[in-house]
This record gives sequence, C-alpha cells and structure tokens, in this order.
Amino acid sequence: MAIGTSEHRSGGWLIVCFVPPPRQKHLITKLQVTDSTFRHSATRSFPALPGTGVVSPTYLSLTPSAKSIDAQPRLGLATGTGTGTTRYQVSRNIHRNTRRARATHIQPLVTMWRRTYLFLVLVRLWFALSPSYLHPDENFQGPEVIAGQIFSYPVRHTWEFTSENPIRSVAPLWPVYGLPMLLLRWLWIGNGQDGEIPPIAVFWTLRVLMFLTSFVLEDWAIHELIHSPRHRRIAVLLVASSYVTWTFQTHTFSNAVETLVVAWCMVLIQRIVESPQQASLLASTVLGVMAVFGIFNRITFPAFLLIPGIRLVPHFYNRPSSFLVMAFAGLATASLAIGIDTAFYLTEPITWTDLVSRPVITPINNLLYNMAPENLAQHGLHPWYQHLLANIPQLLGPAAVLLFTQPHLSLRLYSAVSGIFVLSIFQHQEARFLLPTVPLILSSVQLPKNRRALQLWAAVWVVFNVFFGVLMGIYHQGGIVPGQVFMSKQPDATNAIWWKTYSPPIWLLNGKNEVLTTHDVMGLDGESLLKQLAGLATCDTPADRRNREYLKEKEGTYLVAPASATWLDSYLPNKGLEGLRFREVWRYDRHLNLDDLDWGEDGVWNTLKRVIGRRGLVAWRVTKSCGGGGTGER
Repeated sequence: MAIGTSEHRSGGWLIVCFVPPPRQKHLITKLQVTDSTFRHSATRSFPALPGTGVVSPTYLSLTPSAKSIDAQPRLGLATGTGTGTTRYQVSRNIHRNTRRARATHIQPLVTMWRRTYLFLVLVRLWFALSPSYLHPDENFQGPEVIAGQIFSYPVRHTWEFTSENPIRSVAPLWPVYGLPMLLLRWLWIGNGQDGEIPPIAVFWTLRVLMFLTSFVLEDWAIHELIHSPRHRRIAVLLVASSYVTWTFQTHTFSNAVETLVVAWCMVLIQRIVESPQQASLLASTVLGVMAVFGIFNRITFPAFLLIPGIRLVPHFYNRPSSFLVMAFAGLATASLAIGIDTAFYLTEPITWTDLVSRPVITPINNLLYNMAPENLAQHGLHPWYQHLLANIPQLLGPAAVLLFTQPHLSLRLYSAVSGIFVLSIFQHQEARFLLPTVPLILSSVQLPKNRRALQLWAAVWVVFNVFFGVLMGIYHQGGIVPGQVFMSKQPDATNAIWWKTYSPPIWLLNGKNEVLTTHDVMGLDGESLLKQLAGLATCDTPADRRNREYLKEKEGTYLVAPASATWLDSYLPNKGLEGLRFREVWRYDRHLNLDDLDWGEDGVWNTLKRVIGRRGLVAWRVTKSCGGGGTGER
C-alpha cells in the first residue's frame, strides 16, 4: 500500500488523495486504485514535470460504474517512488488535514463577514432612530389611522379614507401597527401610569418595530431563498449595506411591509414545491393568508408574484389538496379583511346583511381609481420608462449597472422584473413603489471578478449609500417630527402655520390639538402667506418683548418654515410696530427641504447654496401691531 494516500466517499464516489512521500528517491509513474466495496479497479500514470522528477498531489475519483479514474491535479508538489494501491479502508488523515486547512483559511473571512454584518445592523438601527420624514404617507396611511382608534390622539384622515369609495384598507394596519400599540398601552397601564402614552413614545416604538422586522424577516428570507453560502453572504451584505434598507425599510411605509410579504411569499412557494405533503399543506395555508394580506396592503403586490407563482401550477395539479387549502385560507382572510373595512367605513354598526349588500372592498376601489388617468394626473404623470431609467438607479446606484451587465438569473430576479413591468404600465411612478425589488435584485447580481474592478465598484457603492443614507435618513424633512413635538409643548400655541414642508403628523400633538389648529399651507405664495398670518397673528404685547414671557399668553400664532425660505428675509428684521413681527423661538439644523429647488430662477449653484447652506427648520412666534402701546423693541 502506498504511503500518503487517503480516501473520502461522497454520494457513491470514491475520492482518493495521493501525496507522494518526499523522502523516496525515484519517480512515481503509476498509481493503482481499487475500490474493494464495488470491486472496481483502475490505474493511472502520472508524468513528472519536465526535468524535475516531481509529481503533483492528485485527487482521484472512482464511481461504481466507472472503469477509469479521473485525476484532478491540485496545487502543491512533492516527490516519491513506487507503485501504490489503496483500498476503501485507507487512512483518512490527509482528507481531514485538507479540510482543516481549508477551514483555517475560511474562518477569518467568516469572522470578518459577521463583524461587517453586525456593524451594518447597528447602522440600520441608528437610521431607524433618526427623525427623517421621507413621505407623508408613512404617517397618514398607517400609524395615524390606527392611533386614532386605540388612543385619544387627534388624527386627520386623508382623502384615501374619506372618499365615497375609500381605497385604503385598515385591515393590514391592525396586525402591523395596532397590535404593538395595544401592547404598549397595556404595558403603560400595567405600570400604573396616568393618562395617555406620549405619542412620540409610540412613534419611536414603531420605528424600532420596523427595524426589527427588517433585520429579522428580510434578512431571514434571503437566507431561505439562497442556497449557496457564498452567494448568500454576499447578498445579505449588499441588502444590509443599502441605504434603502437603512431608511425606507425602517419607516412605517406600506411599501416596506409589501417588501417583507413579497419575500416571504417567495419563501413559502419554495417550501411548497420542495417540502413533503404535510409541510406543503401548512405552507399553502400560510401562503393563502399572506397573499390576501399583501393584496389588501397594496394592490401592486400580485405583480411581483406573477412569475414565481407559475412554479405552483404543476404542484397544484399533482396535489390539488394544497390548492384547496390555500384557496380556503385566502377566502377566509379576505372575508375577515372586508368585514374589518366595512365596519370601519360605515358610520352605523354593521350587520351580516351589510356585509352582503354593501361591503367595502378597498382593493377593487383602489384598482379602479388607479386605472383612471384623470385620477393619476392629480398626483403627477410619468413616462413609462420612469421606473427603469430613473427610479431603479436612484434606489440601487452602482448595483443597477450590475443588474444590466452581470445579472444572476434567478426566480428572485424574474419576480423583480415582473413587478417593474406591471408597475410601469401605470403612469404615476414613485421610487418607493419599487421597494420590494431592492432585495430581490441585490440578491441576483454578480460582483465584478476582476480585483481592481471589484474594489472600484465597492468604493462607489459605499459612497453612494453613505451619501443617500445621510441625505434621506437624517436631513430629508428631518425637522418636522421634532418641530411637531415642540409645538405640542407650547402652552400659548393656538395656531400653527406650516409653510414649504411636508404635512406634519397631527397625532404627535397629543391633547394639544384641542386648542391648537394646524394650517398646512404647503407651497402657498408669499403674499397669500402674509395675509393669512395677518389674520391669525395676535396683538403685540410687552410680554412678547421679554424673554419667554409670551408663554403666559392665552393665544399665540406660530410659523414653521425652512430657513432656506429666503422670501421671508425682508420681513424677519422688522422691529417696529407696523406690520407683522417674527420672533424666532426654535430651530432644528438637520433639515433639508428638497421640494424647494428652483433651478430655473436661482441657477444650480445658488439653489444648492441656499438649500444646503441655509439648512434647518425654524419656528417663529408671529405677532402684529394693533395700534397703541409698546416701544417696538423685542
């Protein structure tokens, strides 16, 4: 028996590793391998490297049906002599050593991957706890609706909930936001606290909840969907390092919920196809529930499952019981959702007759609304290629290049493509509508194989996500939530005018809303703003000119606007008794108003200088001269 041989059997193959002993003097010219179990034998000759008398260590494989040996040379050289025969009982030491050496090489990489991933999780949490405000829908289509049902907070229902045919379902809001609010309320009462929970505490609780669902459910789904450990690690890091994950996925968007539902429906489809009968039935039941939940959450949801759903057709054909279970679970969930929506939208108590004769089916209302171009025109019309050429690069940055140059064809990629295609049919196209495609695409791209190209791409990827992470996760309308908290604590505030900002979330005012009226004038022209201020401002008194004495007044009018609103500059220094007087009482520096970019009038440089150089949100207490009294000093 030759010294220095070993074998390993895997899946019916006999793997033989031969390393010639270094002290033998003559060249090995032949190695015979015999598998005593299958009684097959083969011989392979190994020529030496020219002029060296050296033979490479070689791995050999012998199948039960094969009469010959395939040799795969490995790196490394050694010398030896003689003819060797190895059998199934030969020592496994060399295989173990090879495996141990490989593990020793991989372990530092795994450790570095874990540390990088942990760091990115902390980055995600940090952005979740930053008060940026990406879009009013993150409040008005979710938490504010349910907060008014559970707490005594003031709320303002938007047109989606107040129209004759409401297009938003409240059914998905209850498990996502309602249950955490109920739990928080129960804990608050259980600790003997009086009054309502401060709304800002509920706000941050929901942010942490969205972080946890992103961290646990989104990353877990990627682990389930990708079988290759190497590919899985790369995909998880790409998703975890995306600014979309840091910002949009940690905010209370229905699109963020849709992302999780799409990912887990794909996991369930995979389990149904690959699992035994009993496990398949359970997965089919959950899929039926989640699919209906996803439709009531957003009607765009089915677009992402058009192609993955095709995998279920042959399975349901062979196992019709799985389809029946899924259909029954979906029908039951839909009936429950319709009942919840009908009870919410009908003013009087509902009966079983109401559910049959006049049910409120919000997904149908939503679909009909979005199929009318005149309705979409109110929100802005976009060309059909808006998603493909503008929104995808905005969300993915340099990863969009890999999508078109080095895609990894997978069911996840097909799911993203089907979603983009269907959503491009509708003329109103916002980037956040494509949130479900982000993890699907990032897990379906291949990184550059050239080392320099990879380093360059990674550098651009980091810069892109850090820039947009800071912009969207910290500065984008970042003063609105702190500003509303400030207004809730002003004892004299009776009127608050918000100018050139997103609509502030009313529910954060708590009980202050009983005496404070919020006027959301958005982009009102300056002259009209002054007229409205003149009608609401209180008369100037000596208390207004002393430090914080104004807080003792019974009424007060406040203007909240970006510091970049230069139109106010000529009015702010007014110290006389004629006209309006503005007293700055609050400022928040981490605020950018990207909806006030006037490139045409100011030019690129002056616009950036104004918006970035004068970043911040300011609150002024506004008074007016009513004639007589006062010195005109602040």
